[in-house]
Amino acid sequence: MGRKVRNNLDNQPDNVVHVRGSREAAEANREIANNVRRQKRTLILILFIIAIVAAVVVTLMMNREYNSYKVESRNDTSYENTASYVQFCGNLLKYTPDGVSYINTNGDTVWTAGVDMKMPMAVTSGSYAVVADMSGNELYVFNEEGQVSNLTMPYTICDVDVASQGAFAVVLESDTTNFINLYDKNGEIVYSMKTTISKSGYPLDIAISDDGQKLFSSYINIGGSAVQNNLAAYNFGDVGQNANADRMVGGYRFENEVIPKLEFIDNDTVVAFGTNTITIYSMREKPSERAKIELETEIRSVFYNKNYIGIIQDAEVRDGEKQYKLTTYDLKGNKKFGKNIGFGYDNIYAADKEIIISGGSNCMIIRANGRVKFDGNLSGKIVGVVPSGKRNEYVVVYDNATEIIKLKSDSGDESEDKEAVEKKDSGE
Repeated sequence: MGRKVRNNLDNQPDNVVHVRGSREAAEANREIANNVRRQKRTLILILFIIAIVAAVVVTLMMNREYNSYKVESRNDTSYENTASYVQFCGNLLKYTPDGVSYINTNGDTVWTAGVDMKMPMAVTSGSYAVVADMSGNELYVFNEEGQVSNLTMPYTICDVDVASQGAFAVVLESDTTNFINLYDKNGEIVYSMKTTISKSGYPLDIAISDDGQKLFSSYINIGGSAVQNNLAAYNFGDVGQNANADRMVGGYRFENEVIPKLEFIDNDTVVAFGTNTITIYSMREKPSERAKIELETEIRSVFYNKNYIGIIQDAEVRDGEKQYKLTTYDLKGNKKFGKNIGFGYDNIYAADKEIIISGGSNCMIIRANGRVKFDGNLSGKIVGVVPSGKRNEYVVVYDNATEIIKLKSDSGDESEDKEAVEKKDSGE
């Protein structure tokens, strides 16, 4: 019997000591416990060092500034200098007085629709675009597939905006009366509001929410030497229906300031860009002021996405060259960063992770954390630049070609396609 016990003990692991409570057993067990603790501390230290190194690598990669690029592909095309272009569904919508075309990232024309306009203007949101004849009567609605509807308005069109689901609002002007009409994507009228110029003033801009249920309008009144700008908020859902007959659920008055631009940044946030201030409103159902940003100089351009708003203003001339100042703010009105632009710009594209500014052959790409990603010249006069969807890759439209380019550094290192870096490249 004792023999069997000894054999079983001999088969036990080396780190188990079966000596009945002796001092040697206690010391041996303490040594084993100390070894385990040392191994754990060593492992934790190694993992900590690895995490620090990974964080440093990620930080360097997401803050890297690229100074060159290579052309992945090129497709010779012909773009009209007289045409206008707007970003649409990750591609381009081209519009002229006699036609609208949807152009993909290869420079190929997906579809073309004939129109007859004198002063076409395009607005886009989500998968829908509206092209309207300003100071005329014709209006067209498009999606990625082509034309959705066409309307002839009873009065002159002076402003238009479209929701991401295709509903659109139009400001119509007669001699003494203005109308704000809301339509669904098929051109069926949903609601119509009538105002008079003598009472409400002259319409400057409108903005419609993504769901097509809420609308903001800006009207200017000039009486003698005083300038008064009124904002009105409307709700076409149940809340607005219960509020009053004209669906108005809020209003704001500005003295000696003009509000020429309104924009719904998301479905419940609308921004009023004025000559002296930027005001951010929350509007889940009814509007309330969230933040106000005081401006020292007037705004030249605005840009925005779901996470931030941005403006460009004049800056001091340096070495005889005109300078511009770009500033971004979060949706609480806090300044995120500022950046100087040293060239004349034509286009601004606000993507989720970066801002792309271009003019002539100059292109500047700024990350959402304010770090410059690229600042240099491309190979021709730029019509537009958009991300391709692949890391560090962009679609560049020139007046005679479309290129897909990939940014690179002088070392030619393009091996950054790692999941951890890609997740953090927003810079936030």
